[in-house]
Amino acid sequence: MEPTTFVLFGATGDLAKRKIYPALYNLFVDGKLPQSFSLFGLGRREWTDESFRANVEQSVRQFSRREAEDGDSLQRFVRMFRYSVLDIGRKEDYASLLKRVEEREEALGAPPNRLFYLSVGPDFFETIAAHILESGLGSERGWKRLVIEKPFGHDLASARELNRKLSQTFAEEEIFRIDHYLGKPMVQKMGALQQANPAIQALWTNRYIANVQITASETVGVEERAGYYDHVGAVRDMFQNHMLQLLMMAAIHLPHESSSEQVRFKKKKVMQAVVPLQKQDVAAKVVRGQYAAGAISGKPVAGYLSEPGIAPGSMNDTFVAAKLEIDDIYWRGVPFYIRTGKRMKEKSTRIVVEFKEPLQSSSPSGEERGAPNLLVFEIGPKEGITLQLNTKEDGEFKPLRVELHGAQDNVPEAYENLIHDALRGDGTFFAHWDEVELSWQWVQPILDAFADDLAPLRPYAAGSYGPAEAAELLARDGYRWWFDEEPETISEKGEQYAYNANY
Repeated sequence: MEPTTFVLFGATGDLAKRKIYPALYNLFVDGKLPQSFSLFGLGRREWTDESFRANVEQSVRQFSRREAEDGDSLQRFVRMFRYSVLDIGRKEDYASLLKRVEEREEALGAPPNRLFYLSVGPDFFETIAAHILESGLGSERGWKRLVIEKPFGHDLASARELNRKLSQTFAEEEIFRIDHYLGKPMVQKMGALQQANPAIQALWTNRYIANVQITASETVGVEERAGYYDHVGAVRDMFQNHMLQLLMMAAIHLPHESSSEQVRFKKKKVMQAVVPLQKQDVAAKVVRGQYAAGAISGKPVAGYLSEPGIAPGSMNDTFVAAKLEIDDIYWRGVPFYIRTGKRMKEKSTRIVVEFKEPLQSSSPSGEERGAPNLLVFEIGPKEGITLQLNTKEDGEFKPLRVELHGAQDNVPEAYENLIHDALRGDGTFFAHWDEVELSWQWVQPILDAFADDLAPLRPYAAGSYGPAEAAELLARDGYRWWFDEEPETISEKGEQYAYNANY
């Protein structure tokens, strides 16, 4: 790997402490950092190099997936770290930083290859990018890369404006937008599974697949993020980015040995083919929810409106479910159901591919029909790929589970994979601008409908699977959410649909 100077804005923040430093340490232990590597941490706190290194060491010991048992190795790691006090708006601080960076690169005999990681709020992105350009930190004698965290805008218009401003300093191929779901090992294995298995690839069409379900549920509430979350909601926080990225990864058709550009092109084609929503149709295709009081693991929890920091009478969404359709030759007629929410029954991220029923009923009543076969991608917290086949034993249909990829111990975490790729300049598992823009285009009518209260805000008990209307969204098509327990209450219409589905 090429020599690299890693410039970290927000070095004293929570993300750096919990994710970035542990990820870098594990890359170091695995020999996945450049031989010539330096990190300059930036923040407003009056830290010295020594106090900064002590904080990095504490972070690694507390949050690394592997214990830092080798003290000498940890000390070699933290010696690569330096700290500079920097006020994001002060030109003089960037000039001082440039001087230190150049002195370090000269001492190492390293070219000015610089990776700028913005672990700060998006309100600061424009200012930082402009100062990087003006100060000369983005030297043309080496490469430069910009790594940024979501949110990439608050809506379509703000996302376009943010991209316009960043593109004045960095080219698109130099911008690495982190969506940590794309760094999860199981998400990255989805494409590899399809490429390596012609049988799976052949089945990946509307000829064999009945529907696809994508779920990301959390048991936690808003917690300390109340001030931020009450202005964002589930659509912006999860759906527009993480969930639609999972949709693209699930629907993609990749040729063998696909390049980063091919992956980007294929993902863009998927998102372009998603049938757009009209504002007036949102209520029929999207379920909007907000958690009420309930119980998580037997312990009572407050409803959203009783959470500290939440505005009284807030109409913010903490749950969203939607039905999407992809109008292309592979997926035409296959519904994609997506849901995400807080204070749900379980913490789980999974993709379920339901295959069409190959067995024809021998009786008019349909009593002999078996349950459909499923391909299940467990993305988190447990990982695995399982093919669930339904066999008949003693006159009854019973599931036979074939484990295609079992959970592994101590696998690299998402940030390790993504930071390693950014250091190598590999943009395969990052969100590119065209994907981000197309995602915002699809979501914007939902935001507009929610703002005009055109989609009812459905309450759901904490510790449940969300509003009953989310189950009805599938029941209307004769399907149900897989791996949910039977809901205690469901509308009469929903019951009728569920019975007609013969499940």
